[in-house]
Amino acid sequence: MVEKKKKNKFYTVGQIDATGVRGPHEKELEDMGRAKIPLFIDLEMDKLKKIVEDDLGAKLEDIRFDEDWTITMEFFPKANIHLSYFYYGDEFGDVRAKFRFLFSGERVYWIPGEDSATYIDIIFDFIERRIKNKPPYDKSYNTTTDLMKKVFKQRKKPFKLLKDNDKRPLEEFINGKVWKTISGWRFKKEVFPEIYIEVTYNQDKEDLNISYSGENLEKMGSYHLELIGIFIINHILRYITISNQDEDLPDICYMMFSRLLTKEKGWIYRKLEGLDY
Repeated sequence: MVEKKKKNKFYTVGQIDATGVRGPHEKELEDMGRAKIPLFIDLEMDKLKKIVEDDLGAKLEDIRFDEDWTITMEFFPKANIHLSYFYYGDEFGDVRAKFRFLFSGERVYWIPGEDSATYIDIIFDFIERRIKNKPPYDKSYNTTTDLMKKVFKQRKKPFKLLKDNDKRPLEEFINGKVWKTISGWRFKKEVFPEIYIEVTYNQDKEDLNISYSGENLEKMGSYHLELIGIFIINHILRYITISNQDEDLPDICYMMFSRLLTKEKGWIYRKLEGLDY
């Protein structure tokens, strides 16, 4: 029996994208869910629960949409992703099931649909490999890819706006540890149980860097960890943006937000181009 939960406000990715038409991330998630359904048709609940809790650090629950079960994962504080599974049986010889993807929390609609959809893809891949007991194929944890170099170059400038009194609020904002160092800043977050990502910023050189650690590190491929590292950098930029509205911020700051939040704030919508997740 999964836990009953009081209904919160839930968003779809289409609402967060706020394009007024059916957006690409809606179809992307539908296709993703359809492709992964066979993994879960005959999966024992005890095995699923163990993977969800021990490997993902998430929870299996009931969010009261008449689903069979829901995996709830905290993306960041006040930003939750829900993977809800519905099974309708095979009475007519054709197994019918579906996934529905919902988002809840006061800050969840700040995050663009692109980041959220990519994160769901990472979760599905992690679950599939744990079900099949397959290790990741990419383990280049000490390599800085061209993608990450581009991210550093695009996003480093706003970090110079961080001040000493940002330490504690930032820890809450990312649910991680934050240090003000002699050379700049360190941000460390446990993204899955015993898997850590650390972002560092050198003030003098105006450089960003990233590293990965933890006893469960090799459960997760380096490419997917890199993407989650980008999500952490993006979220730090959201904090910097919200906290420095009196500053003339570079466009990259506003590119970190969803179209829905942009409309709410009355900001000019700027879309980030040129990053292939």
